[in-house]
Amino acid sequence: MIKIIIFALVNHKKNIAFHTLGCKLNFSESSSIANELIHKGYSIVDFKEQADIYIIHSCSVTNNADKKTVSAVRQAHRKNPEAHIALLGCYAQLKPDQAAQIDGVDVVLGNTEKFDLFKYLNELNGENKKIVHSDDFKNNLAFVPTYSSEDRTRSFFKIQDGCDNFCAYCTVPLARGRSRSNSIKDTIEVFKKIAETEMKEVVLTGVNIGDFGKKNKENLLDLLKELDKINGIERLRISSIEPDLLPDEMIEFILQSKKILPHFHLQFEIVVCQ
Repeated sequence: MIKIIIFALVNHKKNIAFHTLGCKLNFSESSSIANELIHKGYSIVDFKEQADIYIIHSCSVTNNADKKTVSAVRQAHRKNPEAHIALLGCYAQLKPDQAAQIDGVDVVLGNTEKFDLFKYLNELNGENKKIVHSDDFKNNLAFVPTYSSEDRTRSFFKIQDGCDNFCAYCTVPLARGRSRSNSIKDTIEVFKKIAETEMKEVVLTGVNIGDFGKKNKENLLDLLKELDKINGIERLRISSIEPDLLPDEMIEFILQSKKILPHFHLQFEIVVCQ
């Protein structure tokens, strides 16, 4: 009987629940992190259910976003006071010490470290020792491509991250670092993996995808031209792009593409001569 009990404990499959706040970029990243955990043996359950581990993927664009993050942590802690809670994302990046003080939080990971969540979960033990990692982006500007897979018809594909504008009112460069992306070649390889699934539509997302490729001396238009050739995806959308990063050539290409959905409306002015 003792051997049977030990065997059951060793093979216990931990339930893990995600709650994602903020932009589609966060949802894309949550999906990829969740898929990795599934492959590592975790079982994903709804956030409203009782779980062994709760993952809060936070937003910190506004004070209201911070309040929603804290509220989600408290909700998870009430659901299961014995559960571990990991707080990821922008709130954890910008306010790691404050995040670590929230009752119930065991793990605080910034926007770089969150992709190593599995490693940090394995470091959890019964000593109630908090794990806090939230380094700045000065020495680490790695780019991690992600895509969502929960929806059978649409996937949010992260092709760019960060921002170089440093507007006075915006915390994005501090929360996500400078603008960066993979090469067109590497981006296409990930896109082909999505095309092999049941997905029919892909939404290209990022902080500002109009900046795609500039560190590699590439650009978004050249990427769109290559993605337009790939079979398996019927519809392609773009998001999070600044108007000043939309050259006429890109608008013209999108208008004639049969795969990229129309994002622009031509406006005609009728002048009546008297």
